[in-house]
Amino acid sequence: MAKYEFSTCWRLTAPPQAVWDAIYDTANWPKWWHFVEEATELKAGDANGVGSVWRYVWRTRLWYKIRFDMRTTRVEPLVALEGFATGKVSGQGRWAFSVENDVSVVRYDWYIQTNVWWMNLFAPLLRPFFNWNHDAVMRDGGEGLAKLLGAELLH
Repeated sequence: MAKYEFSTCWRLTAPPQAVWDAIYDTANWPKWWHFVEEATELKAGDANGVGSVWRYVWRTRLWYKIRFDMRTTRVEPLVALEGFATGKVSGQGRWAFSVENDVSVVRYDWYIQTNVWWMNLFAPLLRPFFNWNHDAVMRDGGEGLAKLLGAELLH
């Protein structure tokens, strides 16, 4: 199994509550994040969403799609949203929210391993492409979120 660690930071000129609401509302990700093909709730969680299970299907800039289920393990409004993925990838994802100088800052950390034979076999050769692909998909998400919120994505 090939292991990966990705970190993405979005800085948006949008109110923190609006940023939180858009990211927490994963069912609507396909409307503003072009690479999210499907976000379907498989199991409801508690009142905050802890314990819920969502199935995601992601298109990529490359030739493949990734499908996995994400179980929500932590929901702390305006602070953190965490989950554990199983499927073609497995591992932990964590959204962290903060504000710096009136700018909403969202950081996503993704610690995963691939569970697809060809990804593991060719990881030594394809790792740079997988890294590039992840960055491109996340950049698109930041741009889509900024457009949704009528905000600017700062670099």
